[in-house]
Amino acid sequence: MIRPSIRALGATALSLALAACATLPGPSMTADEAPVTVRIVGLNDFHGNLEPVRRPVKLEDGKGGQQEVFAGGAAWLASAVESVRAQNPHSLVIGAGDLISASPLASSLFLDEPTVGVMNRLGMDFTSVGNHEFDRGWKELKRLREGGCEKFTLREPCAVEPDYKGTDYPILAANVRMPDGSTLFPGAAIRRFGSGAGAGAVAVGVIGLTLKGTAQIVDPAGIQCITFEDEADSINALVPGLVADGADAIVVAIHQGLVTEPGDDFNGCGAMAGDLRAILERMDPRVDLVISGHTHRAYVCDFSTVDPARRFTVTSAGAAGTMLTDIALTIDPRRGDVLGVSARNVPVQSPGEGRPENAAFPVFQPDPAVATYVARYVAAAAEVAERTVGRISGAATRERPESPLGNFLADAHLAATQGAGAQIALMNPGGIRSELTARPDGSVTFGDIYGVQPFGNTLVTMTLTGAQLLRVLEEQLANPNEQNVLSVSTGFAMTLAPTRPAGQRVVAATLGGVPIDPAGTYRVTVNNFIAGGGDGFVTLKEGTDATVGPLDLDALEAYLQSAPVMAMPATGRVTMLGS
Repeated sequence: MIRPSIRALGATALSLALAACATLPGPSMTADEAPVTVRIVGLNDFHGNLEPVRRPVKLEDGKGGQQEVFAGGAAWLASAVESVRAQNPHSLVIGAGDLISASPLASSLFLDEPTVGVMNRLGMDFTSVGNHEFDRGWKELKRLREGGCEKFTLREPCAVEPDYKGTDYPILAANVRMPDGSTLFPGAAIRRFGSGAGAGAVAVGVIGLTLKGTAQIVDPAGIQCITFEDEADSINALVPGLVADGADAIVVAIHQGLVTEPGDDFNGCGAMAGDLRAILERMDPRVDLVISGHTHRAYVCDFSTVDPARRFTVTSAGAAGTMLTDIALTIDPRRGDVLGVSARNVPVQSPGEGRPENAAFPVFQPDPAVATYVARYVAAAAEVAERTVGRISGAATRERPESPLGNFLADAHLAATQGAGAQIALMNPGGIRSELTARPDGSVTFGDIYGVQPFGNTLVTMTLTGAQLLRVLEEQLANPNEQNVLSVSTGFAMTLAPTRPAGQRVVAATLGGVPIDPAGTYRVTVNNFIAGGGDGFVTLKEGTDATVGPLDLDALEAYLQSAPVMAMPATGRVTMLGS
C-alpha cells in the first residue's frame, strides 16, 4: 500500500521513477526484493448465467464504432479465468456481487446452487454481497454460503446435489449489520503471497460490501432486522486494520457502480457519473483498486483524474459472465507500496451453434469439467424449461423508458387481477430480467418466460387515492442516476419530465383518456416486491384493501394462452419530455 506520505509527494517524477523500478530488478536488488505482480480477475453481476447469452454483446469503441460478439457461459468463463490466472504465479478471483439470483431457469430453478458450484470450480477467492443475494432472504443466503438443505423458500433445496456443501469462498459484507451489531458475513480478509515473512512476500487486503440502498430494492420480508450502512464509512472503518495487519495493497469489491455515456469505450471510462462516484470521493485514499458492479456497465477508470489524492483504479465487467476484468496489481515488497495497477476488460467469446466468431477478440474453449457440471443442471431443468406456453407475433424487447415487453407484462397482470377490481397495472423495470425471444414458429417456452420474470413474485391489487397514485409516479424519477420508469397497462398513460423539480415531474396521467383525480380512488395491481416499498416506491405501502393474486409467472402464462398468437402491444403509453 502506498502510504499517505508517499502519496502526498504525488509528483510525476516520482511516478516515473517507481514505474521504471518496477520493470526489472536493479543491480543491487535480489529476486526476493523484485516487484511482485498479483493477477486479479474481476467479476460482477453473473446472475446465474450458466449458458451463453443468446444475443450478441455490443461493444463500443468510444469512437462511434461498435463490435458484436457472442459471449458468456460458465464453461467458457472458467477457461477465460484460467487464462488470466496463468499469467502470474500469484492470483485472485474477486466478485463484486449479484453472482446469483435474477437468473435463468437452469440456475434459478435450483436456488442458484449450480452457480455456487461453478464459482467453486473456477476458483472464486472472495466476493462481495450484492442486492440480489438477498432476493430469497438473508437466511437462504446463509444456507448458500454454509451448505445444507434447510428449506427457506417455496422451492426445494438440494434437488440435484443432495450433499450441497456451500461456497468454497468467503462472502464479504462489511456494511450488512445484524441486530447484535455483528456483520452478516466478515467485512474484510487478507490473502498473503510469497514466503511468509520473507522479503518477497506480499499481502492483499479485500473489503466487500453492497450498496446501502439494498433495503429499498429487495423484498423487505427477507431482510427484517438487518441494516445496510453507509458504504464509504464501512470501507474507511476497515482500512486501518488491514494496514496494521500488513496489507501491502487494498482492494474494495463493492456492489455499486458508475454510469457511462452511450458510446463509451468498454475499456474506457467516460463521464464517471453514477451513485458510486460520491462513495469514491469519500473513500480512504489508501485503497488501490475498486472492483464494482450493479449498473451492468463495462469500464476501467482512473479516479486520480477526479481527485489526484485518490489514485485508485475502478473497474466493472458488464454482466452475465460475458466479460471479465484482467487486472495486474504490481507491488514493491520492500516498501509495501503499490507501484501500479493495470486493467482491461476481456470479452468471454463463446461462438458455436449458429453463433459466429468475431476475429477481433480471443476465443475461449469450454472447460470440460464445468461444461459437464452445467449440463447436469440444464438437463434437470429441461423438462420444465422446454414446455411450450404460447406464441407471440414478434420479439418482445425491453428498451427503456418504454418497451413492448413491459407493456405486455402489465397487460398480463391486469388481465389476471381484474376479478379483484384492477383498473391499472404497473410493472417495475428491474423485475424484467430478459427479453422474450420466440422460436422460428413464434412459440415461447416456460424457460423463456421464466427468464423474463424469475423472482416468483405474487400480484397484489390495492386501492390508492389519485393523490397517492400520482406520488407513486413521482417516485419513478426520484434517483436521477437510476430512473425506474414503470411499464403501464392498456388504457393508462403518463407524461413525465425527469429534469423538472421534484413534485413537478408528472406532467399528466390519464385512465381511459380521463385525468387521474387526486380525490378519487383506483384499484392498482403491482407485484409484491414494489408493494412492500421495493425500488423506492414507498407510497405503495399506503395502499388499502389489498387482494393477493396469482404468481406473476402464472399470470403471464395464462395471458399467453388466451389467444393463438399474442401480438406485442405498441408503445406510446409513456411520454418523456426533455424539460
